[in-house]
Amino acid sequence: MMPLAQEDLSLFGTDPWWLVVIKAVFCFAFLMVTVLFSIVWERKVVAWMQRRIGPNRHGPWGLLQSLADGIKLMLKEDVIVKRADKVVYVLAPIVAAVPAFMAIAVIPFGPSGNEVSILGQRTTMQLTDLPIAMLYILAVASVGIYGIVLAGWSSGSTYPLLGGLRSCAQMISYEIAMGAAFASVFLYSGSMSTSAIVEGQQDRWYILLLPVSFLLYIITMVGETNRAPFDMPESEGDLVGGFNTEYSSIKFAMFMLAEYVNMVTVSAVATTLFLGGWRAPWPVSTFWEGANHGWWPMLWFVLKVQLLLFGFIWLRGTLPRVRYDQLMKLGWKVLIPVSVVWLMLVATVRALRNEDYDFAEIALYVGGAVIALLLISFVVDILRDNQEKREKAESVAHPPEPEVFDPMAGGFPVPPLPGQSLPPVPRRPSRQRDLVVSGGPNTDSDGKEASDG
Repeated sequence: MMPLAQEDLSLFGTDPWWLVVIKAVFCFAFLMVTVLFSIVWERKVVAWMQRRIGPNRHGPWGLLQSLADGIKLMLKEDVIVKRADKVVYVLAPIVAAVPAFMAIAVIPFGPSGNEVSILGQRTTMQLTDLPIAMLYILAVASVGIYGIVLAGWSSGSTYPLLGGLRSCAQMISYEIAMGAAFASVFLYSGSMSTSAIVEGQQDRWYILLLPVSFLLYIITMVGETNRAPFDMPESEGDLVGGFNTEYSSIKFAMFMLAEYVNMVTVSAVATTLFLGGWRAPWPVSTFWEGANHGWWPMLWFVLKVQLLLFGFIWLRGTLPRVRYDQLMKLGWKVLIPVSVVWLMLVATVRALRNEDYDFAEIALYVGGAVIALLLISFVVDILRDNQEKREKAESVAHPPEPEVFDPMAGGFPVPPLPGQSLPPVPRRPSRQRDLVVSGGPNTDSDGKEASDG
């Protein structure tokens, strides 16, 4: 039986105040530098995919392009539309950006033991940890969506309002599946503490034990961050710019900053939950004993986060934007049912393991349950197909009478509904006209004009 991760939070809360400030500044700087690098990297990678050069003017290899863009945005004119609710309009970018920075506080960059020394003080490579750290991450991620919703509502414009409503519906659709994916990790690790979850992956990463949970979280984190192909809240094809259409200057830059910081945050969460966190990859950890000590864990953590950020960029450069109905169908009809069924299977396996059942027996029980569900769904599909075939045959044998269509129902012209057809339009009989050729005989009108003359 796999041992559950043990929570040991006694190492947190003992740092002096100046060390806490240094850690907090480091977390902020880590996010900002990663965002600046990610923007340039995204433009470079997408340009490479599209056989272009990309940014190459500002700094060596164009690495300062994102910094130049940020300075340009801050120096632009700050416009506030007349019909906007000014207080909410100004607060919305702040509400969207601040929660994006808060989740990084409980992400471990290294082992929970006293491994590193900062100015002579032994400390952990993590700002703090909580017994319910993952619930804290879910809470602050949910608060950030209010910034987008309030931005769309306070602008006093139609397109931003539609973008805000889309973002709200999208968050609800994908937050449920994300929570179910988290719950599977909680069942296996026995803890909601981020440091304890990483400690529980000492033998095997959870991406190997819970591959379905990892795939669910990868899909939901793309939907949570409103990134392509799920960037419906700012769909420029039909909403001009979505929730941030009426924003400019530093306010627009804060929305853009919140998006990229959220990308880094969800990538760090995925690394912590499924990719072993700060642990070195398998080939390195086998022949190098010091790979998980000192400052080296931070390197492995950053590399894993950058790998997931590359996944975001790859999706944007590869997949087109989906329709909104496809987005909702994926969330409610695919991700949520799959996540709930998978969570039930994981809970069943954990309960059987806790009762000291053999692995072969567990596989037999779970496999039998899955096969039974598949057989039931197969029989239901066959019965439903037969019913549809019978209804189709009856409709062909006895076609229904065409429904009467009133084009002026209610006194207004209305289009036909499905199954209705427009009545034939009466047309005047066509008249045969003689072809008048230059130099030919005169027509009747010409004859009349000649007689009048």
